[in-house]
Order: sequence, then C-alpha cells, then structure tokens
Amino acid sequence: MSKEFEIVSEFEVDATPEEVWQAVTTGTGGYLWPMEPPEPRVGGRGPFGSAVTAWDPPHRYTNRVENVEGISEQTLNQLDYTIEPRDEGRRAWVRYVHSGIFVDDWDNQYDGASKHTEFYLHTLREYLAHFAPRPVAFATFDGPEASEAADAFTAVGRALGLGDSAQGARVRAHGPQGRLLDAVLDFRNPYFIGLRTDHALIRFFGRNHWGAPVGISVHDFAPDADAKANETAWQGWLNEVFGRS
Repeated sequence: MSKEFEIVSEFEVDATPEEVWQAVTTGTGGYLWPMEPPEPRVGGRGPFGSAVTAWDPPHRYTNRVENVEGISEQTLNQLDYTIEPRDEGRRAWVRYVHSGIFVDDWDNQYDGASKHTEFYLHTLREYLAHFAPRPVAFATFDGPEASEAADAFTAVGRALGLGDSAQGARVRAHGPQGRLLDAVLDFRNPYFIGLRTDHALIRFFGRNHWGAPVGISVHDFAPDADAKANETAWQGWLNEVFGRS
C-alpha cells in the first residue's frame, strides 16, 4: 500500500552558504554521485527527470519528480534544501527534507532511506570541510551475491582490519592488493563505514541489511585520480572478501 514519508535533518557546517549551495547543486560526485545539474530556474529540469520547484541561490533549492524513473517502489520524490548563514556568513545552517511516497514494504524502505540520509549528509560535511571544491573522480559498485548475507557487513569491517576502532580514530585500513591506507575512520555504525584519506573519501554501504549487496563508493580528489582503476581495485577487494574470483 502506498504511504507518504518524510525524512528531516538539520545541521551546521564549517562552510559558507555559497559553498554548500555549490556542493548540492552542481552534481560533481564530490559527496553523492555525478548527476545532471538543475537548470537554474523554477520550472527547470532537475536530476533524474525532476522539476525545479524552488530556486533562490544560495538559500533554497527544491526538486520534485512523480513516477520516479526506474523505481517501481516509489511514486513521488522531493528533495528540499534550506541554507542560512551563521557567524556572519562564515558558516551555514542546513535543513534537508526528503519526502515522497513509497509503495509496499514501507518500513524497510523508510529505514534504509533514513539511515542512508544520515550517512550522505555526513559525507557532505566531510567533503565541504576537507575537499571542496576540488575536482573528483567518482566510482561506485556492488559486491557479489554473497555480500547480501546477514553478516556481510561484519565481514567488510573485519577485512578492512578495523577491529573495535571507533568513529574518529586514525587507522591503517587493509585496502586492495594488500595496501595499507592511512585514514581517519570518519563514520562507523552497523550499516556504514567511512574512511577519509588525504586524497579520498571511501564509503562502504551495508545494504545487505535491506536485502541488497554491499556497496562501495570512492570519491578521489588526487590530481592523478583514475576512477576506473579505483573501481577495478576495490571491486577486486570486494570479490576477494566474499570469495568470488
């Protein structure tokens, strides 16, 4: 049965309103994934077939789409950003509202969307604090079918060699081809892991909790970043973790 949902998050960030606006409207892949930037006007085309319903730089941006392309489980999706200055414009306050209509399996869909929202907005803050507006090479991919198992994300943490390290700790994570990555464990809960190196944000998604494969996204800001090489290396790492040659 169809049912409306709303996910609301508010936070302050050490970035100007203009920097936040740039991050959420250009679609570079700095903290989410590359996407079509919105036409800068009310009524313009937004990403994924949406329409821009509010456009007031750098304070308010909203897009809305009905009958979401390629997603039969959702018939309405709206993203709304409100950005206000703090500390005479040196910092920003952000209110993010994701709303719409889910079709069937509402509890599971809402749980997944709300937990992903927390992680994505945390990644936005990490991007703004450490990397914006540097160009990014973005890659994202999923693990094999075995990564859908109930304990799959525990296996990811174990393969990274994180032990009982808590969010905020400095770690030496075990990456592809036996490389050790000097990183900050910038996010960790039972569903997601975030690593921040000097040049990249590497995000691990425990989507097995919602019946999907584990996923990884790599946002690489190094001058010589190679998205395809990152995908090949980390996809191989995932396959090795889950016993696929």
